[in-house]
Amino acid sequence: MLALLCLGGASTSTAQLSEAEFDLCLVNLQAQALELGLPEQIVGQVIPALQLQNQVVRLDRSQPEFVQTFGQYLGIRVTDTRIENGREQLLAKSGLLQSLRDEYGVPGQYLMAFWGLETNFGGYLGQLPTLDSLATLACDKRRSAFFTTEFLTALELMDRESFTPEQMRGSWAGAVGHTQFMPSNYMRYAVDGDSDGTIDLWRSEADALASGAHFLSQLGWVPDLRWGREVIVPEGFDYSLAGRSHWLPLSEWSELGIKRAGGQTLPADADIDAALLLPAGAEGPAFLVYRNFEVIMRWNRSESYALAVGLLADAIAGSPGLVVAPPGGDGIRYEDIRRLQTALAEQGFDPGPADGIWGPGSRQALSEFEKSTGRIADGFPDAEVLELLVNNQPAPGSQ
Repeated sequence: MLALLCLGGASTSTAQLSEAEFDLCLVNLQAQALELGLPEQIVGQVIPALQLQNQVVRLDRSQPEFVQTFGQYLGIRVTDTRIENGREQLLAKSGLLQSLRDEYGVPGQYLMAFWGLETNFGGYLGQLPTLDSLATLACDKRRSAFFTTEFLTALELMDRESFTPEQMRGSWAGAVGHTQFMPSNYMRYAVDGDSDGTIDLWRSEADALASGAHFLSQLGWVPDLRWGREVIVPEGFDYSLAGRSHWLPLSEWSELGIKRAGGQTLPADADIDAALLLPAGAEGPAFLVYRNFEVIMRWNRSESYALAVGLLADAIAGSPGLVVAPPGGDGIRYEDIRRLQTALAEQGFDPGPADGIWGPGSRQALSEFEKSTGRIADGFPDAEVLELLVNNQPAPGSQ
């Protein structure tokens, strides 16, 4: 069967900036930097020397032909090697991690999971020039306001920490260091974990891990609460209750027949709310997620990323793997997602814009359609429902 993971969407445009447009934009960025009170050396020397990076515009526009399935996503990110490396790092940094748990309430295995997923424990921090990349994206119209703020913040950061432009390298979008912080998060949440008087997320693992713990704490991390757990869903379950729009106490999920993955009864706690996620549909693994899952989602808005963090953290701490493995199969083409969204709207079920992004609105619309036709209402676009709704439907924009 088909399985879907939405990693986010972007326009398929291949628009690029010209050198003239970029140079004119840099003049405007210089004026804004002066208004912020940044030193003349930065405004007058650093900004004019920046180079246009049209590759980051292409990356910002890129839309793969196929999205990954949940199983493919986990298979790439939660590997035996990464688990083993995470366990080694957990042991090697036990003193630091215990002190961070005491101060921020975040267990070490979660910090190892973020570190492992973001940069493979520092194995790859990104090589693109941060200021050039951010300036390019600030000058691009698609998300100019956001990246202008991040660019100017990166300049403030460079001034505050006495970094050189050459030292500041990272991802195409400007995320930097071991924990891949955007400059605004670097400025707000990064802390001096090794007490050397400098906050350096590139070269200090202690700074990066302490900053990650502080960030999660400030986002609302609840100490002594796990991210969630794999569960078993009973036959005849009302799958329209799945999704992060439906939060119920654990006691109510238990009354509905939900059990732990091993078959044990859920903790009888009426004070802990949870939501049910089915990232691969009713045939795949099911998870009850708690409020700390929402905190992870504020680090990265992908549900699959947040599930990978939780599952990798559990594995690093010694938990076994999934009881129910995600089903195999290929992903769904971007264009087919758009056609499915269009077909749902034509049937009277509002998925939001036909943008090729399979988010909560699309999931809810499909769930309502499935329920109206007597199918399992898991909101998951398998081969049968894709054929039913999309077959003979024209592609959006083709008429």
